[in-house]
Amino acid sequence: MNRGFYTIMAAQFFSSLADNALLIAAIALLADMHSPAWMTPLLKLFFVLSYVLLAAFVGAFADAFPKGKVMFITNLIKVVGCALMFFTVHPLIAYAVVGFGAAAYSPAKYGILTELLPPEKLVAANGWIEGLTVCSIIFGTVLGGALVNPHIASTLLAFDFPVFDFSINTPTEAALCVITVIYIVAAIFNLNIPDTGARYAHQQHNPIKLIADFSNCFTTLWNDKLGQISLAVTTLFWGAGATLQFIVLKWAEKSLHMPLDKAAILQGVVALGVAIGAVGAAQFVPLRKSLTVMPLGIIMGLVVMAMTMVTSVWVAYPLLIIIGALSGYFVVPMNALLQHRGHVLMSAGHSIAVQNFNENLSVLTMLVLYALMVRLNLNVNIVIIIFGVFVASIMYLIMRRHAANQREHDSLALIGEHKH
Repeated sequence: MNRGFYTIMAAQFFSSLADNALLIAAIALLADMHSPAWMTPLLKLFFVLSYVLLAAFVGAFADAFPKGKVMFITNLIKVVGCALMFFTVHPLIAYAVVGFGAAAYSPAKYGILTELLPPEKLVAANGWIEGLTVCSIIFGTVLGGALVNPHIASTLLAFDFPVFDFSINTPTEAALCVITVIYIVAAIFNLNIPDTGARYAHQQHNPIKLIADFSNCFTTLWNDKLGQISLAVTTLFWGAGATLQFIVLKWAEKSLHMPLDKAAILQGVVALGVAIGAVGAAQFVPLRKSLTVMPLGIIMGLVVMAMTMVTSVWVAYPLLIIIGALSGYFVVPMNALLQHRGHVLMSAGHSIAVQNFNENLSVLTMLVLYALMVRLNLNVNIVIIIFGVFVASIMYLIMRRHAANQREHDSLALIGEHKH
């Protein structure tokens, strides 16, 4: 891997670190405001809304400028969202602005990989980026939990800048200051990302044409036999992953009796498992064998249901690592396959915008359903069972679809042979 790849990794790490720490700070802010429990999952929902609404436009935006510049601009939008929380803007609105930045950041972050590296290095690069993103989720979530911890918050508040008086009076404001500094570090790395020299044909500016172009890319990817399977798996995975984040927080509170700063560490434990799985997949699963990992999706859904029997933290840790590792091992090859198909069928920015649209539509749908279950006061164990059965069933249906595609492909190949 070249130096540019490592700069991208550093920029991605710090930007994602801040996003995840900010989620915990925003949850704490909602708690301070005595908001109802169903509002908590809506934070993530507001964050991903931009991914769905802007899908038709961010791909063209990412392809219109050098990717490093796009990442720098979109990172600044995240800083603005973070700053809004200072000025008593509702956390849902402020986090939606951060999501707006993240939605435009994503096609550039993944698109630059296909410009910088040959196809045979894509699984490894994805493994590294996913592994690192997951590490940033671990550290970001744990950092967010630490920053809202009363002891650490009081130490931060006791710290006084010489000359300037920043009038920071609450633990959440102190946490937001630290998070803003991390976004600035990410911006510095963004400025050092090399220009790959890749330039795409003149990008559309007309919204109607952009939407038509996006729907064309959307149908192309869903009609591709390999594209549709990898897209279906990653769509399910991201929806499930986002929901699992909140299920783990609720489960930690109800079954393990943990406060938010401790429960945030459990989210980090799942993410640690994902990192282990992602690195394992990068090591052992070549691109051509990426579809062989699908059964792990069913196993993951079944293992999740074991959470209902756990009341001890020491059993919770290994179980959550196993759930994470299964997820990481099966999603990384799927991601790489999807990016490769997207790059073959259309430009990098456009294919990733389609991927983001599907994945985040799944996140929106599953979070709305989860918020509804919380609103209905469903027992967290019932929610976990519903979740596990849903994931395993959908994975089974995707595998059936892939088998049908294979049979169709084989019979078409036979017909072709007979004609010759």
